[in-house]
Amino acid sequence: MTKGRLEAFSDGVLAIIITIMVLELKVPEGSSWASLKPIIPRVLAYIFSFIYVGIYWNNHHHLLQAVKKINGSILWANLHLLFWLSLMPIATEWIGTTHFAKNPVAAYGICLIMSAVAYTILENLIIRCEGDNSRLKEAIHSRFKEYISIIFYVLGIAVSFFYPYIAIGFYYIVALIWLIPDRRIEKSLKEN
Repeated sequence: MTKGRLEAFSDGVLAIIITIMVLELKVPEGSSWASLKPIIPRVLAYIFSFIYVGIYWNNHHHLLQAVKKINGSILWANLHLLFWLSLMPIATEWIGTTHFAKNPVAAYGICLIMSAVAYTILENLIIRCEGDNSRLKEAIHSRFKEYISIIFYVLGIAVSFFYPYIAIGFYYIVALIWLIPDRRIEKSLKEN
C-alpha cells in the first residue's frame, strides 16, 4: 500500500467522524433565541471535538509528509489511531447530553489519552520502519508536547470525578498546545 492510500483512507474516516458528530446535533424546538439554550452543551461538545479531530487530521497530514515508506505495522497502528478517534462521536454525544457530567467527562478523557497513545505508537513505528535516517526521527528531538499532553489527560481524567469542568479545562489546554501543527516536522521538511 502506498502512503497516498493510507492518507486517503484516514482522511475519509476522519471526515465520517466529523459528519457523525454534526448529525447528532438536533435543531432546536422553536424559533426564539431562548430555544437554543437546551442545546448549548451539545454544541459546545461538538465544537470541542471538532477541534480535536481537526488537530489529529492536521498533525496526521504533517506526520505522513515526513514518511517515505510504510509497512503492515504502520497500517495497523494507523487503524488503532482511527479506532480511538472513531469513538469521539459517542463520547461527544455523551458529554453533551449529560451537560458534562463526571463519568462522561472521564470517558471522553480516556478517548483522548488513548488517541494520543495510538498516535505516539504510529510515530514510533514509522521511525522504526524508516531507520536511523528517518526524517521523522530527525524532526522529533523532544517529546515534551507528547509527555505534557499525557500528564494533562491523566490529570483531567482523575479530576473529572470531582470537578468535571476543571477536567475539560485540562483537555482544552492540550488542544491549545496542539492547535498549531507540529512545527518540528515542518521545519525538518523545509531543511531537506
